Amino acid sequence: MFTAMGGLPVVAIGPYKLANSVLLAPMAGITDLPFRHLAWRLGAGLVYGEMTVARPDLWHTRKSIERRTLDRRIQPAAVQIAGAEPKWLADAAQRHADDGAQIIDINMGCPAKKVCDKAAGSALLRDEGLVRSILEAVVKAVDVPVTLKIRTGWCPNTKNAVTIARIAEASGVSALTVHGRTRACRFKGCAEYQTVSEVVTSVAIPVIVNGDIGDVDKAKSVVERTGAAGVMIGRSALGAPWLPGQIARGLAGAVPRELDFAERILIMREHLDAMHRFYGVERGVKIARKHMQWYLQGLQLDAQRIRLFNRLDNPELQQRFLGELNPTLDKAA
Repeated sequence: MFTAMGGLPVVAIGPYKLANSVLLAPMAGITDLPFRHLAWRLGAGLVYGEMTVARPDLWHTRKSIERRTLDRRIQPAAVQIAGAEPKWLADAAQRHADDGAQIIDINMGCPAKKVCDKAAGSALLRDEGLVRSILEAVVKAVDVPVTLKIRTGWCPNTKNAVTIARIAEASGVSALTVHGRTRACRFKGCAEYQTVSEVVTSVAIPVIVNGDIGDVDKAKSVVERTGAAGVMIGRSALGAPWLPGQIARGLAGAVPRELDFAERILIMREHLDAMHRFYGVERGVKIARKHMQWYLQGLQLDAQRIRLFNRLDNPELQQRFLGELNPTLDKAA
């Protein structure tokens, strides 16, 4: 699977040849514009925006508007839509394309109860006919590539990822990401990759593997085991937006290098400033807390120091806190 020069072959999604084969997963509440720009700048081959719902009555809410905001510096611009009505999804895809989205992903992998209760996300895997209707409608509605993200099935006894993959390919989907768990497993236990391997051999479109990939060695192992065209990094990137780029460089043959304390602080301060500017002072300060907590945990700060940061209520104090962290007194990971 790896080329003679090291690394994976170039992944192409429609007309777009990605910079590398390591993608950042769409994660609601995480991969907003500040986070994905940072991950892209630090070397991710493709970054997906947060899931946006296709329901027309929710299209103009503040959350939806923020989630579909694109950064023109990021190319290609990739978004994700979710829903269970083919027409709503087709219309949402068209709106995104009109706004400048260059790749449209359809969410059929989210295990969240509030999503599945509306028969969307991974709940769709139980209705293969509806899956086909949705994919055909969305592909027909837009002139940009459509991708699909799924799980291996609804539950361990009904793993139908191969069937879904074949439906996707026949419907005109350009690439497929498979998370190595069923919906019933949610994020428990370990991802399994045998089903992903079976999907890879069943279709000709690029298949990206997702689930429990947090370093270069694991990425290499999973790619070799599955034959996947690339890897998608999700929860492992929390507090580590450099991780997709780091894994990409490792897959290309570079010796992995951990960021030192000073480098991490610079990235944290850049991210913090971007959130303050994107969301405004009041909301930016609040939204920044969860991201900074993940970073600070990565620096092995104790819980008391993290709680102190979470009580800070203005941008200047948050920036000062980061600027005063000391690599001697505050142990780096």
